[in-house]
Amino acid sequence: MSAEVAIQKFSFPFACAARVSAQDDATQKGCMQVKALELQESPVTVIGTLVHNEKQAEESPKPPPREGMAAAQVLASPEASQSAVLSRRGVFEKLTVESEDQRPAAKRQLSSESAARTITVVKKSAVRKEADEQRHQQQKAHLGQRVTPCAVAAGTRKRRKDLFTSPEVFHRVDSHVIRAGAELKEKRVYDVKTIVQSITQGARTELEKLRAIWVWLCHNIEYDVSGFLGHSEKLSSTEEVIAAGRGVCCSYSNLCTEMCREVGIQCQEVPGHSKGIGYRQGQSLKHVKSDHLWNAVLLGGQWFLLDACWGAGRVDMEHESFVKRFDDFYFLTDPEEFIDSHFPDEEKWQLLESPIPLEEFERKVFKTSAFFSMGLRLIQPHHFHIVTDDGEANVSLGFSRPTTFAYEITQHQDLLHCGASEQKESSNSSFGLLTVSHRNMKLQLLPPAAGTYDVKVFARPEKATTPLIWVCSFTVECPTPRAMEEIPENPFLSWGLQPTAGSLGVSGSSQGSEVAEVQEGVFDLVLKTSRSLMVLCELVHPEMETVVAKRCLATQIQPDTLTCHVLCPLRGFYRLSVFVRDYEKTDVKFQNAANFLLHCKGKEVAPHELFPPNLGSACGPGTRTSEAGLIKFSHTTAVVSTQQGKCNITFHNQQDLELHSTLSKEETKEAATPLSRYLFCTYTESKVTVSVSLPDTGVYRLGLYARISPGGDFNPMCDFVLRNSCDQPGLPFPCVYSAWRKGCVLFEPRMGLLEPVSWVRFRVRVPGAQRVSVVGETRTDLKMNKSRVWEGEVFSGNGLQPLKLAASCGESSDMAVLMTFDIKQLEGQV
Repeated sequence: MSAEVAIQKFSFPFACAARVSAQDDATQKGCMQVKALELQESPVTVIGTLVHNEKQAEESPKPPPREGMAAAQVLASPEASQSAVLSRRGVFEKLTVESEDQRPAAKRQLSSESAARTITVVKKSAVRKEADEQRHQQQKAHLGQRVTPCAVAAGTRKRRKDLFTSPEVFHRVDSHVIRAGAELKEKRVYDVKTIVQSITQGARTELEKLRAIWVWLCHNIEYDVSGFLGHSEKLSSTEEVIAAGRGVCCSYSNLCTEMCREVGIQCQEVPGHSKGIGYRQGQSLKHVKSDHLWNAVLLGGQWFLLDACWGAGRVDMEHESFVKRFDDFYFLTDPEEFIDSHFPDEEKWQLLESPIPLEEFERKVFKTSAFFSMGLRLIQPHHFHIVTDDGEANVSLGFSRPTTFAYEITQHQDLLHCGASEQKESSNSSFGLLTVSHRNMKLQLLPPAAGTYDVKVFARPEKATTPLIWVCSFTVECPTPRAMEEIPENPFLSWGLQPTAGSLGVSGSSQGSEVAEVQEGVFDLVLKTSRSLMVLCELVHPEMETVVAKRCLATQIQPDTLTCHVLCPLRGFYRLSVFVRDYEKTDVKFQNAANFLLHCKGKEVAPHELFPPNLGSACGPGTRTSEAGLIKFSHTTAVVSTQQGKCNITFHNQQDLELHSTLSKEETKEAATPLSRYLFCTYTESKVTVSVSLPDTGVYRLGLYARISPGGDFNPMCDFVLRNSCDQPGLPFPCVYSAWRKGCVLFEPRMGLLEPVSWVRFRVRVPGAQRVSVVGETRTDLKMNKSRVWEGEVFSGNGLQPLKLAASCGESSDMAVLMTFDIKQLEGQV
């Protein structure tokens, strides 16, 4: 359009000859900006504006004039300080031209000549502190001209968050609309004007009026699935749509446009493609007719996008039904996010500083509204179609708030929305590794066979208890799968520490989220805790039975540390899952805190090397022993190894509890001597010594028990795992009786099986004893030395009867048996 045509079209009420100085590429897609007007006859400065090209200007219908329209204004040049009041054909009451620079004249740096050449239309906007370019747009709308979306300069566009902080600010409006909509429906009111007047009552701004219209559409019109599928005739008129309460996308957009017109909001229907029902990932849309309609509205001189059809709910194609689900995301959606699912026929309605081509839209990763609502960020890949490299594909998302993730990998289906669930309780896929760190999620996909797969990623805020929601989708093409062992299923969403681990009391881990390579079939996991916790562990291998898996775990529970010792009897991948609860809260369920993927590809542990059966949940000293007053253990770990076949475990019994210990092993054959004879306990003041002599190589369980309350049962304190690699069998200890009490100490002999026909030296301390004797074939009285130790030489005899160590205490002359010693039989004895 020439400058002369523009001036005539704007009906400026004065005559002047103007020359246009404008660049061909001043604006985008047919928009031309008049940069300056050089006046030849009049000193009055005329303000230029953004206009359509001539064809667009002639074809574009003008909206009806609004009441209370602000008059355009003209400001005289610096040489003519008086303002001129001009009129022509009654169109303008007053036109004042102001220079772009609004500062006082004393502070202006522009000369009169440069000020006369630099000109822009400025309108006093109802919205204060708006950018100049936005005021230009508002001015043009009031002048009855159609405002194009390309008129907003880069960097000045307002975002949704600039209009309102959160949807909660519309609580008053939304509540009124929902209530009024129900009343109108009950009264069978189908007139658009009446409905708009009712639902916008009390709305104070254009934004609130628009919100009222959008909320009414989302809550009162359902998507006509039957009409979409061709099972019934689509409704056409607005009255029919309102009366039936259903329609397709054009019904929503038409109604939105008509309702906005009633309140004076400029609204445009935008046709284009969408990644909704019927969309196929990867399909070319180049020669395909667009299938969707949505709206663009002008607020504060700037265009915004909205889609009431998508805001009302979703279509369940599996059941051919509409699922009502109000989605606030599609109200004034930012163009950078809207473009992921909506591609307009006209490029200008992308409202992007750098519009994208159709091919780029087709390649874009599909993101649901939840993706943006949760503040997620796509790190890789940038396109939805991924080809595996060495059988592997990777997806990574960033997040700003703690988030829980899951994924689903299935055989490829043509339709993006094929009726599959948009929610998920857990992840049961074994074809990938999902790990979550502090600020990002990584998903390593390992398809099991060649082919094409659909991958859905689900997420939810960390503290939410609702199901996980579909956030984005990918298509993975696997030409050649990776040859590898089967990965066990992980129903607990991700590998490594769970996002909820911190709130459960787990503050750190010795193992990250990556695969742990197991050396020599043994793996130790250490978790740091912020408070006392109880722990349970689960080990899963695709080929391992549950009863065997239980013998592969030993856990140690300490006030600030949880340790899990793991044995791997098979090669391949294992899932190690950790469950915790607060130590004192016995009525609270255990919750999953971490899951680790272990890989054993070298030496595995032999079956006879597994942990002994019936191992308790608390192995080694820890929280339970500390609370009972059992402290200062000589062995602080759960697993004790010995190469001599014997060991002494010492600790202090602060509360003088009655103790009991047991020794057990997986029995392969009936032993001649019970394992209880290979334990010997000594109590001196507060110190306790548990001596162990092991009869064979292998793995043993040493159980420690204490009677907490008098007369009560013995409660388990902790278990020790004893690994004996000594080939020489250990000898049993003497058989001890109840008279052997606290303070008694046996120095010699320590073994309970003596050589026959030999002299044996006895040394023993028995507090309070008046007489100590060893009784066998004969009786030998021991003598007490200066150290209050009873000692003497005793003849063992020929093995026909054992030796008994006895003592009399106090004034009683009765002898109580403390312990007995067996005598080896001579050759030839039966």
